[in-house]
Amino acid sequence: MTALTEVGTSRHADVDGLRLHYNEAGPSTGPAVILLHGGGPGAGGWSNFHRNIDAFVAAGFRTLLLDCPGFNKSGPIVSADPRGLINARAVNGLMDVLGIERAHLIGNSMGGLSALTFALEYPQRLDRMILMGSAGLGQSLFQPSPQEGIKLLMKLYRQPTMDNLQAMLNVFVHDPSVLTPELIQSRLDGMQRNAEHLANFVKSNELNPKALFVDLTPRLPEIKAKTLVIWGRDDRFVPLDNGIKAVWGIPDADLVVFGRCGHWAQWEHADKFNALAIDFLLRA
Repeated sequence: MTALTEVGTSRHADVDGLRLHYNEAGPSTGPAVILLHGGGPGAGGWSNFHRNIDAFVAAGFRTLLLDCPGFNKSGPIVSADPRGLINARAVNGLMDVLGIERAHLIGNSMGGLSALTFALEYPQRLDRMILMGSAGLGQSLFQPSPQEGIKLLMKLYRQPTMDNLQAMLNVFVHDPSVLTPELIQSRLDGMQRNAEHLANFVKSNELNPKALFVDLTPRLPEIKAKTLVIWGRDDRFVPLDNGIKAVWGIPDADLVVFGRCGHWAQWEHADKFNALAIDFLLRA
């Protein structure tokens, strides 16, 4: 099979007055899986999940990588609404436009918060859910908040320089030597191409400083979807004990911890993640 490309899978849809960008590949009749990226400057569906899309398509999934509102190639937004709710509404609207009745959701960091919010707001449309280093789980029991990575992320939003990007990425993963020059340059290009998105993120955060830090733990028992929680042992953005909180609160959830892994499990350990996630989604 020819390797998929960002350009070849690029799509747009108008959802509730907002232009959304997403990458799509795989059979239109296959089970749908929507992958939701994190909230770092320059992030997008392809940058977060380009090491995963081929495996999911090969397994028969209709695979969508969404650029959340205000990120990458999607339209701009300034809002005081909780970020997870903004993104959950976008997912629901995109599913309407594409005629997808139910879908699996996979969310990393802010994408995990978005998936959790979707599970609570639109439970009838969610099949299974995978969370990696998910936001939305409140205060760590063992580490002060905000964590080291979050401080660097917010600094990068306000001062989008190469030095600040490198500082954030160095704690993003367990072993910074795996960060390729191409990856770093693509994130920098994404930031510079979308200066409006960065400024709007800061404005939105000023309108509601808790928009990205909603604590959904009291509502986790309401989630009925079968859930797989994957965490990096060495996560310096969202500590491992938050993963334990997730699996404790969600009634039908399992937890897998990756050693030698930071905040980006699907990228740092792509082959292991792909096999584990696909088996979970296909298992009866």
